[in-house]
Amino acid sequence: MCGIVAYIGKREAYPILIKGLQRLEYRGYDSAGVAMINKAGTLNVYKRKGKVSELLAFVKDEDTTGNIGIGHTRWATHGEPNDVNSHPHYSQTKDLVMIHNGIIENYAAIKEGLTKRGHTFQSQTDTEVLIHLIEEIKTHEKMKLGHAVQAALKQVIGAYAIVVLDKNDPDSIVAAKKGSPMVIGIGSGDFFIASDASPIIEYTKNVVYLEDEQVAVLRRGQELKIRNLKDKEVTPYVQELTLEIESIEKGGYDHFMLKEIYEQPRSVLDSMRGRLIANEGEIKLSGVEDHEKKFEKAKRIIFVACGTSWHAGLVAEYLFEEFARVPVEVEYASEFRYRNPIIFEDDIVIAISQSGETADTLAAIELAKSKGATVLGVCNVVGSSIARATQGGCYTHAGPEIGVASTKAFTAQVTVLTLMALHMAKVRGTLSESRYRQLCYEMEAIPGKIEEVLKLNDQLREIAFIHKDTSNALYLGRGVSFPVALEGALKLKEISYIHAEGYPAAEMKHGPIALIDEEMPVFVIATKGANYEKVVSNIQEVKARKGKIIAVVTSGDTEVKSVADYCIEIPETDEFLVPLISVIPLQLLSYHIAVMRGCNVDQPRNLAKSVTVE
Repeated sequence: MCGIVAYIGKREAYPILIKGLQRLEYRGYDSAGVAMINKAGTLNVYKRKGKVSELLAFVKDEDTTGNIGIGHTRWATHGEPNDVNSHPHYSQTKDLVMIHNGIIENYAAIKEGLTKRGHTFQSQTDTEVLIHLIEEIKTHEKMKLGHAVQAALKQVIGAYAIVVLDKNDPDSIVAAKKGSPMVIGIGSGDFFIASDASPIIEYTKNVVYLEDEQVAVLRRGQELKIRNLKDKEVTPYVQELTLEIESIEKGGYDHFMLKEIYEQPRSVLDSMRGRLIANEGEIKLSGVEDHEKKFEKAKRIIFVACGTSWHAGLVAEYLFEEFARVPVEVEYASEFRYRNPIIFEDDIVIAISQSGETADTLAAIELAKSKGATVLGVCNVVGSSIARATQGGCYTHAGPEIGVASTKAFTAQVTVLTLMALHMAKVRGTLSESRYRQLCYEMEAIPGKIEEVLKLNDQLREIAFIHKDTSNALYLGRGVSFPVALEGALKLKEISYIHAEGYPAAEMKHGPIALIDEEMPVFVIATKGANYEKVVSNIQEVKARKGKIIAVVTSGDTEVKSVADYCIEIPETDEFLVPLISVIPLQLLSYHIAVMRGCNVDQPRNLAKSVTVE
């Protein structure tokens, strides 16, 4: 969602802030702003609706000097996107200024009290209310800023990551978080703050991840101080980043999304590396093995996730039920947390999230833990909130994913979930040794098969050109390919703004078939497997109504090729592993269609990479 960056040290802050905001653009935003305190003690705030480039143009001839500053990219929650609602926000006297990620749920009640006490507000935001409250407490209680932040946050209901500057104390920054990510970089005589590590990695690899309800005071020339809301001092735990600067740059590709599609042979391999030893028939998952007895006796597995991660969970449902013979439920985290679900102590709940910061998924984790279930995580970001909140699990090792539309994260998640399903099957004895080893060898071959599919890019670009002006599209699949149809439709919707729906192929007759005519492209995953003949029949039903068929088929297929308008051939693989390969052409089709329509592929409108608020 919103992006935070801050700096205090010996260097000029503004260039660091702007570069940091540019690194955070992938999170999705509608305005940007910065604030710096110059050497004369003047607090300069500049903010603008729109992109960071528009902010740059706006401040071109302004004073941007100073060795301390904060920056923000906003994704609107309270108040429409405009200059006034953009961050940073002033306090009543304009001595304090603050940036904020998250939502203050009880801001209206706080605002009402402040208004009665003479406060006036310029914006519609909850953020401005909070900085007014912090200043009131600081002034009336004669507190230092850090203690005033602690006191104010005790009155707050909601989620937040905040950074506060005081123009009367240009040698310190105060930061705090709850439910929204925040990382502090420790340099040589300077500190960096950001929503994630991408703005920091260029300057230092030593970082501290703030925990919920912790307040950090960063003072020039002194060590980092952290206290919780109960005013208990916390010893900072310094970690070393493994992220490399090259991984968050485009590397010659036109867009991050295209780069990340082409990184999938590597990201899938990295997600298996050291875990899958096919020639020995071994799968080693340390974060799962610690809970092996639970897996052996589990009567149910519940996946909780959102968006593309939910689709990965749907794929996993087929795999766990087929391989490990255990009942599976796949839940939208946002619905799960409010439905008063029935959770037993012998359930295993697996939370899936690329960022590890998804607010609804984090809330679902806490709910499951409160019921006594074993809660594991599958996420991509080391040190993320979900990684810290769960009792075990697996990282996906996909590397940073900058494009808002998830690509390599999906295949990495499915890879890890497949390994987990196979491991559970081995523990429970639900697969024959020969079948288990066959699947291990098939998994080992997946990265090479993805490379083969990527060679179809020119063909996919031609198909995209033919269908770039369509208004609607239908995606069909059966069995384990049904979630791939959902994911293909989501990709088209996200980045090209074409209405698209994914359906189980057999459900087409229960409504969607009414939409089919000669203008309707229908994308079908029609690879060889138990449901192949059924899918061929569904294709015939579409053709009878003059629909245009774009089929993803197994290499060498002749039956579908004889009726489909366009066929995309992918290497033959086990039908339960097909999603790892069949999703690739759907990603590329969506990418090329979006580019041809002139859409902002990496930063589609209204979307954010990590949904850290409800």
